Amino acid sequence: MANKIEPDVSLDCLGLYCPQPLLQTREKLDELEVGQTLELFADDPAAEEDIKRFVKRTGHELIQFDKQGEINHFIIKKKE
Repeated sequence: MANKIEPDVSLDCLGLYCPQPLLQTREKLDELEVGQTLELFADDPAAEEDIKRFVKRTGHELIQFDKQGEINHFIIKKKE
């Protein structure tokens, strides 16, 4: 059984389209301390690729991703 991750902050971007989910994710991560986690929900079809690319490019860590129907669920850990 997988351990459930309890995020520090949650961000709902359902119904928002590019570039809003990416911009709001960036703003929310800027508010967090290193090591804290952000949970993100997004249903923009481009969100899966955009958020994964953003996390990789900025050095943060995608510690969980799953998709249920059109809803993408990310948990991102802030790195330095």
